[in-house]
Amino acid sequence: MSEGSPSAAPAVCSRAGCRADARWRIDWRNPRIHAADRVKSWAACDEHRDFLREYLAARSFPVEVHAIDASTEASR
Repeated sequence: MSEGSPSAAPAVCSRAGCRADARWRIDWRNPRIHAADRVKSWAACDEHRDFLREYLAARSFPVEVHAIDASTEASR
């Protein structure tokens, strides 16, 4: 995806086998191997948002979920 490109393709859900447009960004990290400033992001569709969040939370990873909107994507 090109940075700041208005014609960039929408994010796709990170759940295996899902190709739906993502509406959520799930930020997480593994505190055993990552410093506090090292955060990974997954994209999630409405159907898989809770599944992915719970998958990470079950492993005691810090997790934050944020809606993806046009202004968020344009600034990435």
